[in-house]
Amino acid sequence: MNEPSGSTPRILYCRCAYAQVVPGAVKDAVLDGLAAAGAEFEAVPDLCEMAARCDPHLAELAAAPGGLRIAACWPRAVRGLFALSDAPLPEQSVEILNMRTDTAETVLAGLGVRVDAEPAQ
Repeated sequence: MNEPSGSTPRILYCRCAYAQVVPGAVKDAVLDGLAAAGAEFEAVPDLCEMAARCDPHLAELAAAPGGLRIAACWPRAVRGLFALSDAPLPEQSVEILNMRTDTAETVLAGLGVRVDAEPAQ
């Protein structure tokens, strides 16, 4: 996958593979929407697992030039996971979208991804 430009917020999608607290239909629809729109994004299996391992990639994500938009679960939990890994997220340049409570359409709109009314054939 190509690296996004420095002025465009990077998109991070969490699959929530282990805790499975995000409804499957929402996760699938967000992932499908990102792919269908041709959006540049990074998908990770599980941010909780990455934080538990103190994965150094979290620090790279937190320092993304241009900001970061994260599709995951509760914003407070996501911020806590990054902080746990000594990679606190900046307050101003990060937007966290909650796939646990929001619709796929709301999350995709928050990520800046346009969803066509008609699915592609």
